[in-house]
Amino acid sequence: MATLGDIGVSALINILGAFAFLLAFALLRIQPINDRVYFPKWYLSGSRSSPTRGRGNFVGKFVNLNFKTYFTFLNWMPQALKMSETEIINHAGLDSAVFLRIYVLGLKIFVPITLVALIIFIPVNVSSGTLSFLKRELVMSDIDKLSISNVRPKSERFFFHIGLQYLFTIWTCFMLYMEYDYISSMRLQFLASQRRCAEQFTVVVRNIPRVSSRSVSDSVDRFFQTNHPNTYLCHQAVYNANKFAKLVRKRNRVQNWLDYNQLKFERHPEKRPTKKTGFLGLWGKRVDSLDYYKQQIKELEKRMALERQKILKDPKSILPVSFVSFNSRWGAAVCAQTQQSKNPTLWLTNWAPEPRDVYWRNLAIPFVSLSIRKLIISVAVFALVFFYMIPIAFVQSLANLEGLEKVAPFLRPVIELKFIKSFLQGFLPGLALKIFLYILPTILMIMSKIEGYIAHSMLERRAAAKYYYFMLVNVFLGSIITGTAFEQLHAFLHQSPTQIPRTIGVSIPMKATFFITYIMVDGWAGIAGEILRLKPLVIFHLKNMFIVKTERDREMAMDPGSVDFPETLPSLQLYFLLGIVYAVVTPILLPFILVFFAFAYLVYRHQIINVYNQQYESAAAFWPHVHSRIIASLLISQLLLMGLLSTKKAANSTPLLVILPILTLAFHKYCKHRFEPAFRKYPLEEAMEKDIEEKSREPELNLKAYLADAYLHPIFQSFEEEVQLEQVEVKVDKYRSRASNPPASELSSPSPPHHLHSSSPPHHLHSSSPTHHVYDPSSPPHYVYHPPSPPHYVYQSSSPPHHGYHYQYDP
Repeated sequence: MATLGDIGVSALINILGAFAFLLAFALLRIQPINDRVYFPKWYLSGSRSSPTRGRGNFVGKFVNLNFKTYFTFLNWMPQALKMSETEIINHAGLDSAVFLRIYVLGLKIFVPITLVALIIFIPVNVSSGTLSFLKRELVMSDIDKLSISNVRPKSERFFFHIGLQYLFTIWTCFMLYMEYDYISSMRLQFLASQRRCAEQFTVVVRNIPRVSSRSVSDSVDRFFQTNHPNTYLCHQAVYNANKFAKLVRKRNRVQNWLDYNQLKFERHPEKRPTKKTGFLGLWGKRVDSLDYYKQQIKELEKRMALERQKILKDPKSILPVSFVSFNSRWGAAVCAQTQQSKNPTLWLTNWAPEPRDVYWRNLAIPFVSLSIRKLIISVAVFALVFFYMIPIAFVQSLANLEGLEKVAPFLRPVIELKFIKSFLQGFLPGLALKIFLYILPTILMIMSKIEGYIAHSMLERRAAAKYYYFMLVNVFLGSIITGTAFEQLHAFLHQSPTQIPRTIGVSIPMKATFFITYIMVDGWAGIAGEILRLKPLVIFHLKNMFIVKTERDREMAMDPGSVDFPETLPSLQLYFLLGIVYAVVTPILLPFILVFFAFAYLVYRHQIINVYNQQYESAAAFWPHVHSRIIASLLISQLLLMGLLSTKKAANSTPLLVILPILTLAFHKYCKHRFEPAFRKYPLEEAMEKDIEEKSREPELNLKAYLADAYLHPIFQSFEEEVQLEQVEVKVDKYRSRASNPPASELSSPSPPHHLHSSSPPHHLHSSSPTHHVYDPSSPPHYVYHPPSPPHYVYQSSSPPHHGYHYQYDP
């Protein structure tokens, strides 16, 4: 069992580690060479340019030579707090703003609870002194004297714990209610203020029945013209284009090499670049690189054109899924929220995700296959959770060395070395657990993809759900159970079976010391490591040295990433669980959680403003899951306290807790009916209001042209953009040279038909104008954000350019 000294050693190591990360970040972020790593969001929005350009001093391109800026290296902290919530919504989207509000909610809940718990429970628990009579039987530390374990059985002091459990539950539910009300209002206001987006008029239809006499497209047209004659507009078929995708990727690689050699030739026009045609350019005939790659691109584009025509003409390549668009939001809402067929397994409709959010690979999975996949993955997740019990048990053996000493005395000479003992008990368990959990989110995301969800947002929410269950069973319950077994092994072997429940009841609060070390490793040093971005920094410079050949490559190497919801949200919910459970059991843990919430809020605010670029916008669709899991934490804390009091023979006071879980569930049910519809359905009344308003504002709107290619498969769309771009470049070259015909080798293959006349939907033009940022190498990098004028809630994103909403919800 870790002592106060061990906790102190762990705190010192983690504080020094966090400070080292923050210091390294503060110094690295002001170096011009790292600017793209720490401010990529502003580059993507066009508000920032490279500080290395136009610098005469060679060293100044890489190192900040203004030494005055090194004395203001902590100015990123106040800068991260300057942007208001409205500005964050405009800048990064509603998902990012609500994500930050979860940390604020943690502070709102736990700051008052911490003050009350420490003021009341510390005197009540310490003055009882029960553990002093049990120290020969159990392994304990000074921290345990501050917990409920130190209260004597049948004591009237348990009324303090029961009363404050009621108080803490009421306060937490009140804050949850206020937050749910506010976030649901934010969501509705966000959706109401959205400009026209393709997903507002579109539903995704799955499990389309195949009819031998008709193609899938004909079946879709006939079905919706019959059943939605007044609102059906058009549809976009989905194709099996895996082979075409491979050709697109190969063409992009060849294009990168062509761009690289063209730049090389422009810099040294006296010498044309050459290469060998053999393996990796090591042998074979030496040819002109520019001509070689142009010929390669020409051949690939011919193959791509043939493959695309083959896909479009082959009826079997059309998958039994389609994006169906309507001439009004009202028509789409009616279709998305009703059953279409007598057979409930056919013509399955739901709101289409926004185009950026679609996970194309899962669109064609049949209904029966979905059920089988979910069953298999459920079994696999169950097995994975219990497989991880083995490393968790090993971690707990490190955290409870005294229990092993009593069973294996031969280990005592090594373990008793003071520094080794403090390191093993105070720091290593939390670090080892963090390492074991490192690869888990990737595994769970793969499992979610196998399940067949069709949107990236859904994939991330389901992966987050799996990770939460894993954290609950392994990190929380598993740490308590396996930790108690190792810790109290000696007591179990030398006492009667009737005393075992009592020993477990006393031992569960003692796991607070392990969770304190875990919070310091994961929530202090881990969050500091998040802002340092060491892995993206190293990868960017390695790519810049060995892979980057063109400016397009450099943009791809500058991948900002996004908030990792599948890992971050479950970890965040674990901290809520620990705080709520141990508020009454061992309140000394609460200050460590407060430090985490405050520090993480500051760090993620900085990252969302300057770094992360969200892949999609779900309009806070993840919030109902967060609310439900905080409610689950309340229920677990109540049941755990009831179990503890039963082992303390508190028969008079324990029944008072029975009604508390019932009241908590009633509150959850009320919130579910009151607020959750805003996250699941789209009111027909609001849809009609927006349709009427739009028709009065734009009576001549050609909605069919607007929606025609909104859900075009990205590989077709990317190819069309390349074709159009190259045709524009050819026209420019033709105008400049005044030549009547450009060389044939410079022209791309003609653009095939079928929904490819528009490379991007017009709604991409509705983003707000970017904020301009001027980089001054003589001062630390900073942003200047100008809010909309006049300031009001108009949720329009400036980066990325299109934030639509969708109505998918996973109950």
